[in-house]
Amino acid sequence: MKLCPVILAGGGGTRLWPLSREHYPKQFLKLFDDNTLLQNTLLRLDGLNSSIEVLDPVILCNETHRFLVAEQSVQISRNISRIILEPVGRNTAPALTVASLNEEDAIIIMMPADHIIGKIDLFHDAINAGIAMAKKDYLVTFGIKPDAPKTGFGYIHMGDEIESIGKQTIHAISGFAEKPERSIAEQYLSLGEYLWNSGIFMMKASVWLEKIKLLQAPIYNACVDSFNKGETDGLFFRLDESSFIKSPDDSIDYAVMEKLAQENDKNLAVIPVDVDWSDVGAWSSVWDINDKDNNNNYIEGDVIAEQTSNCLIRSERGLVVTIGCEDMVIIDSDDAIMIASKDKTQDVKKIVEKLKREKRSESFMHRKVYRPWGSYDSVDMGETFQVKRLTVNPGKKLSLQSHEKRAEHWVVVKGVATITKGDEIFQLYENQSTYIPLGTKHRLENAGDELLEIIEVQSGSYFGEDDIVRYDDDFGRS
Repeated sequence: MKLCPVILAGGGGTRLWPLSREHYPKQFLKLFDDNTLLQNTLLRLDGLNSSIEVLDPVILCNETHRFLVAEQSVQISRNISRIILEPVGRNTAPALTVASLNEEDAIIIMMPADHIIGKIDLFHDAINAGIAMAKKDYLVTFGIKPDAPKTGFGYIHMGDEIESIGKQTIHAISGFAEKPERSIAEQYLSLGEYLWNSGIFMMKASVWLEKIKLLQAPIYNACVDSFNKGETDGLFFRLDESSFIKSPDDSIDYAVMEKLAQENDKNLAVIPVDVDWSDVGAWSSVWDINDKDNNNNYIEGDVIAEQTSNCLIRSERGLVVTIGCEDMVIIDSDDAIMIASKDKTQDVKKIVEKLKREKRSESFMHRKVYRPWGSYDSVDMGETFQVKRLTVNPGKKLSLQSHEKRAEHWVVVKGVATITKGDEIFQLYENQSTYIPLGTKHRLENAGDELLEIIEVQSGSYFGEDDIVRYDDDFGRS
């Protein structure tokens, strides 16, 4: 038997706006070190001294994020077995079902891509205990020992101890509790019998499929149909949309674990762990985890803080100055500034919902937009023009395309560009330029080993991304 890591990378992370956006959510951000949350999750099982082989991970995400997932894995030289693309979000129970169909003979460990775990050695000890229990057909979850009466987490009620494995004690599960009121959370903490629900699960894929088929046949049937009708596109596997959307939207807890607990299922277990875990659910969590200065501030970027204490201040683009601030979160991103009381950061989600209702681009994308070939940064825009800075990664090229409503002027500022313009193919070097008339087929390519940077000036009547006719594309977008 082998261990298959399954990473869920489809979350939106709205409470970490303005850095986290719909098209670039928190799992792709560098919030604590030189790696993103997803990259740290991919590296989380490195060094695991296990009795079974660890397979390359399977990642589930949506179509929009597929190239971000692939690129971030390449950046840390991490192999991925498969990226499964969900056509719509259907919560964790269908996700685990699809992953189990992908590796029916393995033990699955399912981990969200946007969590922090500080004590990796202790986490590995817990995983090995989980493997031992999963081999006995247990459905295992990992509960976090609480250190405060948090109301933002679900709770697991521990039952009797089942056995000890190494340094870990394994407990039965008496029940699950939804996010409680403050007074109830304080009772849970004082009793010492309740754990935070981490959302990390482990079991044989075959056992999960048996349980989900028995307890939630509509989920099982929709996932099987969607998986069987799915299509492989290189590293990507696209589930069949018409089948997958028939699946109920349900979590692992609600769909299976709670029902088994209510039935006193003997093959249900929780492993209590103290591993410096955080779900990074709000900016206050970022402040909690990071090291602070002498005034208890966590500061990133170009910041001058005077008479300021207990604050999180992060600047992405320019100087931020604070005077006389206390218990605040100040985030300056490339196109928005957020200022909030530290105890109100859970309400950031309300701002994102308002931005969506008003159809503002700040809810779903940054000024800098990532593409499979690199990125572009919208520098300036008027009624009849738009200026972008394009960065093309080595060996990558944009699609062969044309525009009906705009012409383009390209100036190379770094690297060497290979240009296709109509029937011509030629190279441009630094400080050289070319003009792409409206309606002309064209392509930009970086055939070199260094980054290519282009200033693109668009002129015309409309500049939306839907004014692109693609004729050929390396990334299947034609």
